[in-house]
Amino acid sequence: MAAMARSILDVRGVTLAFGGVKALNDVSFSVQEGSITSVIGPNGAGKTSVFNTISGFYKPASGDILFCDQSLAGIKPPRRAALGMARSFQNIALFRGMSVLDNIKLGRHCHLKTGPLSALFYTRAARREEEALRQEIEERIIDFLEIDHIRKAPVASLSYGLQKRVELARALAMKPKILLLDEPVAGMNREETEDMARFILEVRREWGVTILMVEHDMGMVMDLSDHVIVLNFGQVIADGKPADVQANPEVIKAYLGSGDVMALRARYKDAAIARARSAA
Repeated sequence: MAAMARSILDVRGVTLAFGGVKALNDVSFSVQEGSITSVIGPNGAGKTSVFNTISGFYKPASGDILFCDQSLAGIKPPRRAALGMARSFQNIALFRGMSVLDNIKLGRHCHLKTGPLSALFYTRAARREEEALRQEIEERIIDFLEIDHIRKAPVASLSYGLQKRVELARALAMKPKILLLDEPVAGMNREETEDMARFILEVRREWGVTILMVEHDMGMVMDLSDHVIVLNFGQVIADGKPADVQANPEVIKAYLGSGDVMALRARYKDAAIARARSAA
């Protein structure tokens, strides 16, 4: 019997409240190392709250989060990044006046050994570290994401889809063990969505990075994911393989207000047709 993959991320009984409102209520799930795991749910279900809690931007009222068997309680976001946790954002968070290359290089800041003084005076050690970083980014990340032709361009001049790709590049520059993608294809046309889906699969296959993804594109979620977690009103209502989740009556009720499996499948199909028409 093959050995089971170990869990790289464990969310254990996490509750998050804003005033008297519970955004998350006793949420628990695990992400297996090397997997693509998706978190889905209707608007307001708590998906981004989960990401912000895992990243350290929100402090849970109770519960714990373990990353590589280490509790993240009290660990600030920069330290979590240094431990191997990188993320993209629902709204693009790039420095628009800087070049593509400089934006990507910023992703490595949590691993740089050069101190502020050495960087200020641009010492020999600082130059060597920057040259090695630039070489790695240009030869591996930029080439991998097929953005060599825009590496010197200011981010503000790029299309939305390319900006999303640059944000992924910056996250990869952080040398992540797990990559948290918050709606990676939101607002993209069909061609851009297919490109991003291909890159996500290749990041897992070629880089060995575990991926935790929040996404509304159900077709992509079902095609790419090994595991799907469904949230509704801040609670986990389903947790399993894509086919099992898709047929779960509670999931269908959360999305459609009914228990009609065929209606949910028809909705997936209609969404795919709409994407194809918009790209035509």
